[in-house]
Amino acid sequence: MSNDSLYTRHTPSFSAKLFGYAPESFKAFGEFNKQALAEGVLSVRTKELIAVAVAQITGCPYCIEAHVGKAKAAKASFEELFEAGVVAAAVNAHSVFYNTANTWKAFGERKEDDLFPRGNIALAEQLEQVNESLYTAFAEYQFNSLQAGLLSEKEKLLVAVGSALVIGNPYSIDIFTGRAKSAGISLEELAETLLVATALKAGSAVAHRVNALQAYERD
Repeated sequence: MSNDSLYTRHTPSFSAKLFGYAPESFKAFGEFNKQALAEGVLSVRTKELIAVAVAQITGCPYCIEAHVGKAKAAKASFEELFEAGVVAAAVNAHSVFYNTANTWKAFGERKEDDLFPRGNIALAEQLEQVNESLYTAFAEYQFNSLQAGLLSEKEKLLVAVGSALVIGNPYSIDIFTGRAKSAGISLEELAETLLVATALKAGSAVAHRVNALQAYERD
């Protein structure tokens, strides 16, 4: 095992080293992860599209590799995975863009007790007044990213909601959940999307146990 790389591919025996120190907890997480990604109201293919997109947000190479393999087994094409990844990137950018409303208020020294009022969504949409060309370019990017392609609008919105939940931005969660509802996505589908997002966000921490163990054992 190299001490020069922080992302060395580890053997199964090394990856499992920590399991013995908290067996019941690791077992419980494994079962939750299995159930979250199992066929339900959403198909395994749809869940894995969400999972791969979310894994690109968390940046966990272990999760990306594992869920790309599962998505491929569920007959998802690379082109479909690419579309899902573009949606995740758009949602990540969306969260940054809407946080500009907070920046605008801070610049104007407008201090409020509610740091994330829904009114900030409308405020962010007024940024067109600041720079129309940049605002328009961003709006077009968002629009194009969510248009149906190889993936349907519904599939893209499920990826968007899952991405927003992992990022944790209140504006993006509110906006994309509202769009998902308008597109006919049910609460059952929303619940399963939430669980996939939860499994991937927690899973990235679990997957990085090998990095923690490597750091702990390093001379």
